[in-house]
Amino acid sequence: MAPLGDTAAPAAAATASSLVVSFGEMLIDFVPDVAGVSLAESGGFVKAPGGAPANVACAISKLGGSSAFVGKFGDDEFGHMLVEILKQNGVNAEGCLFDQHARTALAFVTLKSNGEREFMFYRNPSADMLLTEAELNLDLIRRARIFHYGSISLITEPCRSAHVAAMRAAKSAGILCSYDPNVRLPLWPSAQAARDGIMSIWKEADFIKVSDEEVAFLTQGDAHDEKNVLTLWFDGLKLLVVTDGEKGCRYFTKDFKGSLPGYSVNTVDTTGAGDAFVGSLLLNVAKDDSIFYNEAKLREVLEFSNACGAICTTKKGAIPALPTTATALELISKGTN
Repeated sequence: MAPLGDTAAPAAAATASSLVVSFGEMLIDFVPDVAGVSLAESGGFVKAPGGAPANVACAISKLGGSSAFVGKFGDDEFGHMLVEILKQNGVNAEGCLFDQHARTALAFVTLKSNGEREFMFYRNPSADMLLTEAELNLDLIRRARIFHYGSISLITEPCRSAHVAAMRAAKSAGILCSYDPNVRLPLWPSAQAARDGIMSIWKEADFIKVSDEEVAFLTQGDAHDEKNVLTLWFDGLKLLVVTDGEKGCRYFTKDFKGSLPGYSVNTVDTTGAGDAFVGSLLLNVAKDDSIFYNEAKLREVLEFSNACGAICTTKKGAIPALPTTATALELISKGTN
């Protein structure tokens, strides 16, 4: 198997042309110290950095890639702690700002007995929601090979306008746009508002990753019915990936489609698994975007991404559980389910 990442290479050593810039939210997840209990039943919580776009940036850096994060934090202990964590993980923090008038977002994340999550958010409003278009570091965004984002930054103004402006700046500079909607229904006014908001920028992306649950939510149909999945396809999309949890993933391009099995691991916490998958995928697209047109290369990359996602479920929290290239290759050598 060809090398897909280099744990020996520091993030700064990667070329500017392989830079992936993630945009959006970073927050503190409070995770019960005992799995399988409700928030009310939990006697204690473990503090963990979270937020999908930030997790993706850290995943890329941990795999030896070049990443940066653009977002806003409260000018508080948690906000400064999170930016320090980005830096410690090799992520460029030039695009990070602090707001003196709003707090860093918090989320209480319940781990059910099967490792799946339930969320309770404290954002009223949080600093990440208050990023404005005028505050964007467009120079950093324009240096990227890939601009990556989710949908939480679309929920409220002024962050929504900042998100759209950043995306348009990236597109006009010829930068690839990557979208992982990361549906978090408690944050939206209604389920339909979430669907409308998520789909409002759908056709701006070059590639999209969705989970099977998100396919079911967005299409209001069976996530395993290929006809249903393909209602999310549009002309101009280069790659649509559907992750199916421990079962692996499915992929669709203009010219080919297929699936790859997942890996059997002892799942402790699924938080960040999708972000580890996405980070691995973006790392490899940034190096060689011919994978959109070469099925053998794409399958190799997605096999690696499946392994990264699986490894991330074996520890609590997202960023502490992110894999290295060595651990992913070790799991691949053991084989799938």
